[in-house]
Amino acid sequence: MHDLEEVILERDELEAVKLADYDGLKHEEGAEKMNVSRATFGRILEKGRHKIAESIIKGKAIKIN
Repeated sequence: MHDLEEVILERDELEAVKLADYDGLKHEEGAEKMNVSRATFGRILEKGRHKIAESIIKGKAIKIN
C-alpha cells in the first residue's frame, strides 16, 4: 500500500457517498442530514464518487482526510 498513489477523500465527500449510496437517501434527505443545500450536497457527492472511481480504475489507494 505504501507504493500506491493516493486519492484524498475528504470527510464530507465520504459522508455524502455514505448517505446517498450506502444508506440510500435521496439528495434532499442527505443534504438535510449534512446541513447543506441540495445543490451543495450534489457537488460534494459528485466529487466523492469521482475520486472513488478514479482510485478503482487507476489502482490508487484512498486516504480519508
